[in-house]
Amino acid sequence: MIHHHGRRTRSPLVAGLLAASLVLAGCGSDESAPTASEDTRSIEHARGTADVPAQPQRVVVLEPVQLDTAIALGITPVGAAVPTTADNLPDYLGEDAKSITAVGTVTTPELEKIAALDPDLIIGTDSRHGDLYDQLAEVAPTVFMATQSDPWQENSVLIADALGKKPEGEQLLADYNDRCAEIAESYDTEGMTAQLIRPREDVLTVYGPISFAGSTLECAGFTIPERDWQEEISIDLSPELISEVDADLVLVTSQDPADPATMPESIAIHADQWPVLELVDFSYWIAGVGPLGGLTVLDDLERIIEDM
Repeated sequence: MIHHHGRRTRSPLVAGLLAASLVLAGCGSDESAPTASEDTRSIEHARGTADVPAQPQRVVVLEPVQLDTAIALGITPVGAAVPTTADNLPDYLGEDAKSITAVGTVTTPELEKIAALDPDLIIGTDSRHGDLYDQLAEVAPTVFMATQSDPWQENSVLIADALGKKPEGEQLLADYNDRCAEIAESYDTEGMTAQLIRPREDVLTVYGPISFAGSTLECAGFTIPERDWQEEISIDLSPELISEVDADLVLVTSQDPADPATMPESIAIHADQWPVLELVDFSYWIAGVGPLGGLTVLDDLERIIEDM
């Protein structure tokens, strides 16, 4: 049983944050950052130091967290890598995202497509794109996160800094953390367990506490069940081992969560094992890494909790 504590105030809708990003877009850049010249700023990143435009206008991003953070800050990239060749950019990012050109996949960006966009800033990830760094840096100033497995909030701050909007980026994360605290207090989630599962072709990927979804569940007061995560964001289970998952709330990603038929049979047959089993939208629970995705996940989580 989840108890409600008095009246609570709903957070603004994610659409409201997108509107607010237009205001953020007009705010000044981080004046404390070292200045390379009047028109550039020096940013320390995974591959050293890059002199980036003080106010970049044509940004290409190669990770979901980079795309999400940029749009949350009122900057629509000209190009972005997509998770797979079949994927479009998530709808939760809003109408502006529909104008973004795909530049290959997250794991295999296409240099020619990136260069054709004439970017003035490229943001990527050393663990994924390290072999491309020198070539990317010849196209435009390039900033790399160390790895996509690092805490997403730390990566988001680096991205905001590269975009000249570090204070605004930190405020977005403060809003996200406030929303987590509101849900945790309103619904007494402390002590409850939750687990996110992503069905794949022949395995079930289970997400741990340092993953985007796992960290958001824990931010909202839930606990991810203990397991040897080996410092990774997730582990894969064969479908016959799904009964090992033991949580009060089990969430399963789907491209169409409104369709009950998208629940894998290997999970559905164990439905009685968990108090709550729910399909959730892949596009933001998995692909929506960042402050906008975080707020979208929290709104969805609150909807689920209210029905528990």
